[in-house]
Amino acid sequence: MAGAHASHVAALANAIKANGVVVRLDPPEWLKVLKRTESPLIVIARGGVFRRSYRYLTAYRGLAFYTTSEQPLVLPGRAELISAKSLSIPDI
Repeated sequence: MAGAHASHVAALANAIKANGVVVRLDPPEWLKVLKRTESPLIVIARGGVFRRSYRYLTAYRGLAFYTTSEQPLVLPGRAELISAKSLSIPDI
């Protein structure tokens, strides 16, 4: 089962690289997307040079949703979390 999730994350990353399709949301809106998902898969990374931040990425209905927050977000207990060393999203 973990292999299927890993391949899903890899496919999502490749799709982002190929298409550059990422929906940036403010944290409250991003959390609303999670509420629509039965068991969301969330990639989390710490980032920032001068100001550290938490970065979150999830997929919903074929789109990738991304947010950043200076404080950790309270995530639903049903979520599957993947900790990444970094998370790089192309600027639009």
